[in-house]
Amino acid sequence: MTIITTVEQLKAIYDGVSEASLVKVTSGLTPEYRQMIEAAPFVALSTVGPEGLDCSPRGDLAGVVRIKDDRTLLLPDWRGNNRVDSLMNIVRDPRVALMFLVPGSNTTMRVNGRAVVSVDQALLESFEMDGRHPRSVTVVTTQEVYFQCARALIRSQLWNPAHMVDTASLPTPGTLLKAAKADFDSETYDRDWSDRAAKTMW
Repeated sequence: MTIITTVEQLKAIYDGVSEASLVKVTSGLTPEYRQMIEAAPFVALSTVGPEGLDCSPRGDLAGVVRIKDDRTLLLPDWRGNNRVDSLMNIVRDPRVALMFLVPGSNTTMRVNGRAVVSVDQALLESFEMDGRHPRSVTVVTTQEVYFQCARALIRSQLWNPAHMVDTASLPTPGTLLKAAKADFDSETYDRDWSDRAAKTMW
């Protein structure tokens, strides 16, 4: 296997960067970038910590983040698995990267910045949903904001209904857990999942 070991070798096999790829990067939100992010119900949050990397899916139909101002995004931490991998990383290393998806759009938005985990009571209460509040809010200060070209989503045809996977042919969460731990009760887990999720969504 031939591998690349230097940046110079890497650059030698790729064409130069286009003007559009450079000028699209801003430190804060333009009105147009703001519109894209406000429309996004899903974001992948990437963090780094002493144990390594983490990439966590976050979603909310009302808009996955709240925009406080042109340099600040607020990401509530709703109910999940309580591993808090991303939050532990942020507490120890504030660098974060986010990728926003807008259903039906082949344009994705990317944000690089630094974050803190806030438990300010007024902030938590401002995100009330069905009488519940997030246990923390990740406050992101943007350093780079830009859109990603559409090629990856076009190649994958991510939003094309004709290419939706028949999920009945995929392993269930319980089956995945049983593969990791042979004596795991997969049938009970799968049977109870819908009711459990409905009661712990927020």
